[in-house]
Amino acid sequence: MFKSGFVNIIGNPNVGKSTLMNAMVGEKLSIVTAKAQTTRHRIMGIVNGENYQIVFSDTPGILKPNYRLQQDMVNFVDTAIGDADIILYVTDTVEKPDKNIEYIEKLQKLTCPIIIVINKIDISNQGKVMELMNYWKEKVPSAQIIPASAQEHFGLDNILHSIIDNLPVCPPWYDKDAFTDKNLRFFAEEIIREKILLNYKEEIPYCCQVEVESFKEGAERYDISAVIYVMRESQKGIVIGKKGMALKKIGTAARIDMEEFFQKKVFLQLFVKVAPDWREDKKELRRFGYEG
Repeated sequence: MFKSGFVNIIGNPNVGKSTLMNAMVGEKLSIVTAKAQTTRHRIMGIVNGENYQIVFSDTPGILKPNYRLQQDMVNFVDTAIGDADIILYVTDTVEKPDKNIEYIEKLQKLTCPIIIVINKIDISNQGKVMELMNYWKEKVPSAQIIPASAQEHFGLDNILHSIIDNLPVCPPWYDKDAFTDKNLRFFAEEIIREKILLNYKEEIPYCCQVEVESFKEGAERYDISAVIYVMRESQKGIVIGKKGMALKKIGTAARIDMEEFFQKKVFLQLFVKVAPDWREDKKELRRFGYEG
């Protein structure tokens, strides 16, 4: 009897959704930083077992949208709630549990299995964790509550077993060798964007979008040319930095990570261009993969 299904991960920003999916899949598919809104797309990670296939789906953090890009991110979350075989709702020991109460109300109405993961128990204590487990059991009685630490890989086996128990009987959705639905271009763009998030402050990371314009595979290396789009000329100057040093720094860091991820040498060229209001432009957002 083979079991297969879609396990969609939702939750507020910075609770560890991407870290959890990466840990469950065993690959760094979603970029991870301490900044909110690090994840912008819906990203699938596939785990194959002897008699099961789990299709995880990482989603952007739940937020109240201020511009069209953020609305598209919210739409990814809403779609994930609607097409899940199992919902993995991630919270943690730090956030207020009643944040974005409307999504808790959505959980209460779902008929599919729900697993609530209380993440980051490694930075809490037993009393606080028990208090949160009781809170969530009262709020969503149908859910299974599992304390865990994605960072420390604690509790992951309990999550895996719970998912397998609740998977529907179904043939696999993807080939056994597949581990994601995204292509190498996408991961190149995300690795560059991660370095932007890690190296720039204030509004810069939220005004940047990365697009790989050329991705060529040679016998010994990938030749990649990418554009970082910003919204204003002043931001372009900040991203490039004095004598191009800031851009060189993120380019070097991105290339090193790409070589590790692709298991091949990478020649990376970065350019910076201005695209005013790209976050509100429906055509641009579609080009960047945010709108269907």
